Amino acid sequence: MNSPFFELLQVSENSKARLGKIRTAHGDVSTPVFMPVGTNATVKGLAVRDLREMQAEIILANTYHLYLRPGTQTIRAAGGVQRFMGWNAPMLTDSGGFQVWSLKRFRKIHPEGVAFRSYLDGSSHFFSPESVMLAEREIGADIIMAFDECTPYPCSQEEAEKSLAYTTDWTQKAKAWLDLHPPLFGYPQYFFGIVQGGMFLDLRKKAIEDLVKIDPDGYAMGGLSVGEPAEMMYRVADFCTDYLPKDKPRYVMGVGTPWNLLELIQRGVDMFDCILPAKHAQDGLVYTSRGILRYKSARYAKSFDAPLDPECDCACCRHYSRGYLRHLFKTKEPLGWTLSAIHNLHFYVRLMQQARAHISAKTFEEWSRDECQKLQQICL
Repeated sequence: MNSPFFELLQVSENSKARLGKIRTAHGDVSTPVFMPVGTNATVKGLAVRDLREMQAEIILANTYHLYLRPGTQTIRAAGGVQRFMGWNAPMLTDSGGFQVWSLKRFRKIHPEGVAFRSYLDGSSHFFSPESVMLAEREIGADIIMAFDECTPYPCSQEEAEKSLAYTTDWTQKAKAWLDLHPPLFGYPQYFFGIVQGGMFLDLRKKAIEDLVKIDPDGYAMGGLSVGEPAEMMYRVADFCTDYLPKDKPRYVMGVGTPWNLLELIQRGVDMFDCILPAKHAQDGLVYTSRGILRYKSARYAKSFDAPLDPECDCACCRHYSRGYLRHLFKTKEPLGWTLSAIHNLHFYVRLMQQARAHISAKTFEEWSRDECQKLQQICL
């Protein structure tokens, strides 16, 4: 049965690809969807008008970073993160669990939570499942994530079991705290649990069984895209979606390339986020309808008439040439990074729109197979 939060509209006959609708107080989100990453309540280098123009439906911010700067009480005083940043549309906040993994030299994990030193000034802090939920209540995003321990790769089964036990216990405590402390801004905040367990399928199955008892509003798959081969990531996600409830949204965190997204949609995943589009833009790499383009190459120095992608209608491709983008990159002008990030994020958003259209038309599998091959080619 569909909930007020998520409606499953269609499932492909030839794969697990799905169409859905997420409903929040700040608007609806069509799935499959890619969420641009706005770690510090900003998508780096972009204005809100850029996100609106590319038709981004939802963006992501990070609890760990907003807790440190400007502080979640400051965001609460502003009336929540959407009012704080001028984005009147859906938002999701990660819990900071990934930073527990990625900033391991600054932290120590305990059964009750994580003690860590700020990477900014060395000050000491402690994240418990309850304190993270308070922070996410104060930030006020429409979708909030449970505090988890991101299982590293590679690791032993014993290490993965210990990590999963932390995540399950913390999720139970987070849900219990949320049940006693309603949202602060008068609109619902939907709670996602996170499936951990490393690359061990039996642990992933146990994680899902335990999460189903907690009954979150959605399910994320964490601990993927942490160094494992892509085929292993696909295998784990494919396994998980066989057991996850069909009437709840499924989210693979921190993934990935355009072809990663299409492969995972075929395996039943609905939601994605990743820093790659913005990061690669800063490195002079963009995704196009004809493959990967490295516009900083000397061959484009006098390419005055060709946009990054002749089939793209983003603000960058409508107004600027490859030669000009290369000039901006070589002179380290921030405008170059902004324009190429606009293009890459626009490309991801459009790719999800195309995926939804092909699922609706029952042509997704053939289109996706051809698109994955094309997108991985190098533009010459």
